Amino acid sequence: MEAYNLTVKPWCSCLLLGLFAVITFLSSSANAETHYHEFVIQARPVKRLCRIHNTITVNGQFPGPALEVRNGDSLVIKVVNSAQYNITLHWHGIRQLRNPWADGPSYVTQCPIRPGATYTYRFTIINQEGTLWWHAHSEWLRATVYGPLNIHPKLGSPYPFSTPKQEYTLLLGEWFDRNPMDVLKQALFTGAAPNVSDAYTINGQPGDLYRCSGKETVRIPIESGETVLLRIVNSALNQELFFAIANHQMTVVGVDAAYTKPFTTRVIMIGPGQTTNVLLTADQPPAHYYIAARAYNTAMNAPFDNTTTTAILEYKSASCSTKKGQSSRPILPRLPAYNDTATATAFTAGIKSLSQVKVPTAIDENLFFTVGLGLNNCTRPNSPRCQGPNGTRFTASINNVSFVFPTTNSLMQAYYQGVPGIFTTDFPPVPPIQFNYTGNVNRGLWQPVPGTKLYKLKYGSNVQIVFQDTSIVTTEDHPIHLHGYQFYVVGSGFGNFNPSTDPAKFNFIDPPQRNTIGSNPGGWVAIRFVADNPGIWLLHCHIDSHLRWGLAMSFLVENGVGQSQSVIPPPADLPQC
Repeated sequence: MEAYNLTVKPWCSCLLLGLFAVITFLSSSANAETHYHEFVIQARPVKRLCRIHNTITVNGQFPGPALEVRNGDSLVIKVVNSAQYNITLHWHGIRQLRNPWADGPSYVTQCPIRPGATYTYRFTIINQEGTLWWHAHSEWLRATVYGPLNIHPKLGSPYPFSTPKQEYTLLLGEWFDRNPMDVLKQALFTGAAPNVSDAYTINGQPGDLYRCSGKETVRIPIESGETVLLRIVNSALNQELFFAIANHQMTVVGVDAAYTKPFTTRVIMIGPGQTTNVLLTADQPPAHYYIAARAYNTAMNAPFDNTTTTAILEYKSASCSTKKGQSSRPILPRLPAYNDTATATAFTAGIKSLSQVKVPTAIDENLFFTVGLGLNNCTRPNSPRCQGPNGTRFTASINNVSFVFPTTNSLMQAYYQGVPGIFTTDFPPVPPIQFNYTGNVNRGLWQPVPGTKLYKLKYGSNVQIVFQDTSIVTTEDHPIHLHGYQFYVVGSGFGNFNPSTDPAKFNFIDPPQRNTIGSNPGGWVAIRFVADNPGIWLLHCHIDSHLRWGLAMSFLVENGVGQSQSVIPPPADLPQC
């Protein structure tokens, strides 16, 4: 199968500037195919918010190239690092069965690709359909190095809904008016929270509510009465987002490359790393309507980017020129308040699998993970390196272990080669100390222990994890991403998880399948999966500042019986540290 991208042409002169929408047509080959791509990582000038920055891009594009494939296709992507930073690429949500070498997190499954070096990722899409994405997995390069990975059904296998006339991908992002790597470097030096972004973006463009951005605002043309599929990706670095389209309802039909029971909504909440597919019908009077996104922020008293990014939904039958006295500004949607947890929770609760699924019931590994922030004490509280609250440094942890990425070898390479001293396998299955997780926590529990600790799982074991948010520093919704797996979200709630009563309310009939899920602020979420993918797989908060502070751990899933249950050998060009 080959993918052909045709840029939509403007239908009248007033749409000439800023048109971004791409319609994708797929050829009718009956067989799955291999797609060959070369991704060149490089710096190029990009103008946003009146200023020009040398921005790390892929093939000179920001956002990067779209990958349009079918279920069953194989991808071969040669990455050429022509930038000044070490880099890896992660294919977010791809299961990478028996193939951790293609997963991409730096110093977890591979050593980084050095400047001037290359590495070729090879993997196959196996029983996955929907919207995923790819992004850098090295420090904060993800701020600009990302793009969509859209998986269409096999030929002859239609969508479980009426085929839309057109499809559009909307990548929600964050823009920093400085080099994002410098923002991270400053935060790591001072120990304080990093500076927030200067704008949100849709397909790389902030929209015309920002200075110097009106001409490039993304525009989506639509015919009255037609239905289109919107593939929405939150590729923002640190921010959960509300998303809406003025005067229009959306029908949710998929999340994280899994189909869902259709339900209608006027707003979605989408965390970093998550994807949501919606059907949109042009059933309003012909006009121009804003597509908009802004922050959903759950950390108490924490600064955040309070701006709004926009694109424009343009009915083709609406006049290019406005009548005298009529406002030319499109209609804005009503977005929830930044702290509207009730709306976010109601939206998430509405997501169900399309049909009945087989959820693991006999649990072999029952894990309870506290997730959240912390503060490290400083010997010199007034020093430039101790600018966190009350002269401390921010940190984060799972079960009081703040994850430390190795620097001399990747976890997977060390495991495969039998290199000692890189990690241990004593990650705690429960918090070392039980406490009132969402109440007043003793300050003695605010400082976690650093370590590179893995938790070992036997191949084929049934796993349940309850992620419990804590009130250390602040309660917060942490979007947790598990590499190498999709999981079932069987339950969630607020307050402390009660193992005696809460499991009785779990959904074992049609829980959603996801690869990234938020823990309720001041609450918990429970997931289940079968450990049927051997290798080392990172689990982490997809708020990148939290990841860098240590809100992560890794699973070591052992080989099963025989070649079909074992990790494949590493490729010859796997980067070495």
